[in-house]
Amino acid sequence: MVDKPAGPSSHGCVAAVRRAYGLRRVGHGGTLDPAVTGVLPIAVGPATRLLPYLQGEKAYRAVVQLGVRTSSDDLEGEVLERRAAPPLAHADLEQALAGFRGLILQRPPAVSAVHVQGERAYARARRGELVELPPRPVTIHSLRLLAWHPAEARLELELRCSAGTYIRSLARDLGDQLGCGAALARLRRTETLGFDLSTAVSLELLATAPPPPLLDPLAALGHLERRQLLAEELTSWRCGRALPLRASAEGTLSPVPPAALPPAALSPADAAGAEARAAPAFAMLNPDGSLAGIARLDPAGLLRPRLVFDAAG
Repeated sequence: MVDKPAGPSSHGCVAAVRRAYGLRRVGHGGTLDPAVTGVLPIAVGPATRLLPYLQGEKAYRAVVQLGVRTSSDDLEGEVLERRAAPPLAHADLEQALAGFRGLILQRPPAVSAVHVQGERAYARARRGELVELPPRPVTIHSLRLLAWHPAEARLELELRCSAGTYIRSLARDLGDQLGCGAALARLRRTETLGFDLSTAVSLELLATAPPPPLLDPLAALGHLERRQLLAEELTSWRCGRALPLRASAEGTLSPVPPAALPPAALSPADAAGAEARAAPAFAMLNPDGSLAGIARLDPAGLLRPRLVFDAAG
């Protein structure tokens, strides 16, 4: 887990981890723009395969500059317009922010990684093409005004949101609502994928010898149900065979709680992808308590392996 500073790219942080641990298989979860700081989850070795199973909520602290519109919706972009911010009190800002809490439709920035006809939006924007991305639903679970600096027309925010939320878009839309425009001035990610700044290390510390110890992957999977394998189940698990939801020490099966089963697919056309989208995931543990992999619960109450560490064959 890296506390990314301003400047390096996310790929640059991955390269630093490769050098520190002497490993080639390294991946990151949730790209941060070079100017953005904060929590950048990085997985090494087989743990890279766990990234899709981590919880997606994120938390940020942001500084928003009122009175400016830019091409990228942050202060890194080309300035399109400047306008004086109106006189605003805390109550005015609270009223404006209220409309952004909960489930909202948000248009991603033109300079973003969203795909447009098979190409990243930022690539089209950098060629000078007009990119107008359609709005999509995101959820802002909490949004708090930390400070308002009227002399600088800057406000500080703290928020928690769903994956896919753009804080640059939030800044832009808040400025539009206030009638003066706005752009993101500074952003720090404080939580993501189940990790926070308390577990993140600096690039400077990463370069020391020896590098910091790696975190147990189970620390990031606390949101999943767990099922410990019996010794006699290990061979079946490692061969990719389905297992019952519960098993007692005597090897008899426990009944499957009906509420734990995912709903049936609505139509045959949806069946192929229904399990991946809706079936509950379980962290499967070896008899010694270490992580054995990930399984998903099918409608018949069986745990089907989706990720198996130390697979047979």
